Amino acid sequence: MPHYSELIKTLNISSSTLQRKVRIDIFLPPDNTHRKSDPYRLLLLNDGQDWAKLRLPEVLSAYYHRKMPPLVVAAIYAGSRIQEYGIAAEADYQQRGSKAGAYSLFITTELLPYLQRHYPIERNTTYTAVAGCSLGGLSAFDIAWQFPELFGAVGVFSGSFWWRSKALNSDYTDNDRIIHRLISQDIKREGLRVWLQTGTHDEIADRNQNGIIDSIDDTLDLLAILQNKGYKIGKDLRYVQIDTGQHNQDTWAIALPDFLKWTFR
Repeated sequence: MPHYSELIKTLNISSSTLQRKVRIDIFLPPDNTHRKSDPYRLLLLNDGQDWAKLRLPEVLSAYYHRKMPPLVVAAIYAGSRIQEYGIAAEADYQQRGSKAGAYSLFITTELLPYLQRHYPIERNTTYTAVAGCSLGGLSAFDIAWQFPELFGAVGVFSGSFWWRSKALNSDYTDNDRIIHRLISQDIKREGLRVWLQTGTHDEIADRNQNGIIDSIDDTLDLLAILQNKGYKIGKDLRYVQIDTGQHNQDTWAIALPDFLKWTFR
């Protein structure tokens, strides 16, 4: 198994779009897992400061033990999560996510080109993915949907798909969920593969009182929208529901190997 203390490189990129320095921890593949000529697959990971809680070194060790292709993981440390993560096209009803557009531009015009310049990244976007957990998962989905020419896959762990344009009151309906509305009105992103995960204990909220927690309801509704657009379970879509899984890094660490295997197989 590789010793990941020797394979983690830390970058500090001064972002003009975010107006701050962004720390990124880069997890490189071990030299003995690939030929020097093999291009690397790439995963951009939101909330990169949580990589230890996600047990990323152990997960990657197991990944390479299965003889999987060489992979670079860029773990991006969050700034103001509540403003930089979200949906670029529309802030929520409390104006959260106001910098999501700037974050998307940082990813696509600053970080991704930097990584492609400095590492032998596979230019076939099939093997370039972005992922995140909770609000970071919503951000990852939005970025992949905005830029299908750059990303071939997205992973969302307990995504905050509840993100809405109205508060929960008598006027609220499920049509006020921003990402569902935007995806419903948009065209299919050909070639994009979507991996979604929830846990049965993600939360206890059940706003429509149908006996299904909101985290699962919102994810299944998005899954249905994608299927209606022509995405196929198994080929383009995968949904993982973890029994007793919670809204935390312990559960997401359990799901992470499935995401890596499905995405970079």
